[in-house]
Amino acid sequence: MTPVPVADRLSMIGVAMNAPPVPKLIILALAIASVAAVIVCIGKLASGPRVSGGSAFLSGLRFGGPLAGLFGAALTGLNIAIGTANAAGPAPANILARGYAEIMLLMVFGFFTGAVAVIANWAVESRIDRSVLKA
Repeated sequence: MTPVPVADRLSMIGVAMNAPPVPKLIILALAIASVAAVIVCIGKLASGPRVSGGSAFLSGLRFGGPLAGLFGAALTGLNIAIGTANAAGPAPANILARGYAEIMLLMVFGFFTGAVAVIANWAVESRIDRSVLKA
């Protein structure tokens, strides 16, 4: 087995940049949602005794993030299966590995977004509970 030249090696950024438009959009949306969850959490924790807004977003993202990642992964898996079925001969492993890397990246982004949302939601809900119990 010959080593892959450094210029041709795959990275997480390379997987995201070479993804088709729909999975690329899902990856971008999940990254933006993760950042937004952190911003909402910081904003709610810094707002003092005022406890309005943002909780529904975090609560929805807890479940929606992983589902969006799994949807993108399933879509990519379907594209791999269709491409393999339509190929004239057997697909090389290094070509299939790029698709599998995209599947894994989508799942990781989805689960990461869900984890960030769960942690942010816990922090916000505990802040709300403390504010309500003080009153």
